[in-house]
Amino acid sequence: MSDTQKKKDWTLLELLEWTTNYLLEKNFDDARLNTERLLAHTLGLSRVELYTNFDRPLTSDELLQFKKILKRRLAREPLQYIVGETEFYSLPVTVRPGVLIPRPETEILVEQVINYCTDRFENDEEFHVLDMGTGSGCIAIAIKKNCPNVQVTAVDISEDALGIARENAEINNVNISLKNIDALKPWPAEYTSSFNVVVSNPPYVSFREFEQLQPEIQEFEPKISLLGGNDGLDFYRRISNILTDLLKPNSAAFFEIGEKQSASVTNIFSEAGFENIQTIKDFAGKDRVIKMNWNRSS
Repeated sequence: MSDTQKKKDWTLLELLEWTTNYLLEKNFDDARLNTERLLAHTLGLSRVELYTNFDRPLTSDELLQFKKILKRRLAREPLQYIVGETEFYSLPVTVRPGVLIPRPETEILVEQVINYCTDRFENDEEFHVLDMGTGSGCIAIAIKKNCPNVQVTAVDISEDALGIARENAEINNVNISLKNIDALKPWPAEYTSSFNVVVSNPPYVSFREFEQLQPEIQEFEPKISLLGGNDGLDFYRRISNILTDLLKPNSAAFFEIGEKQSASVTNIFSEAGFENIQTIKDFAGKDRVIKMNWNRSS
């Protein structure tokens, strides 16, 4: 924005159109959506309200605040971190640096768990689900919101992430148990054979794949939530035997996977004794979720 443009009296519509075109020139995807959300955040309006206030002039303070957050987006900081929120499974979710930004593909994982729990435990007084590496808490909260009789335990190695998950549980008016636990280390004995279902969106990006990701992910999102070792499979290898101690007999586990990992992940869990291993595709037809049964006594 040049000095002349800064001094100009901008209406909401003019700023919306100018910024959209500028982001398009800078090769941003969804330039209009980015502009709408940044402008709505600056002005404290909904996106719908933007369209009913097109002739509204912006004050100099509002222009200054908008310029500040636009600069952050131009530096490729994720839109969700800038506005501090996103939506997941039709629920509001607070996000800040330190937690992975929820993706639409992960809704496939949640949907599979909810369908399984509804079919299996609808008439039970309660059942127990474990969410490993909960991050923002979006998975745990969506499951609890849709399965009232579930008791959800959500664990994460990061206290900061658990703080954000706690905020999101309050925002969505659900009660989940949040624990600071490293899922890949020995678990306290109290959790042995405790869970009917285990779910996780673990780190599964290989080092080579990480180098190809957009800067929004590489430079801003937590690497601990993304990187799964040289081939992306470290988490699955390490968790496969831990999982057998946590699950009750006749239970199930659900994991998000990378689009080329189905055969490898299936082999890992098959060798650990899991049965009926299935792969579910996402909306783009890519392998996205592995679900499996644990039928043995721990």
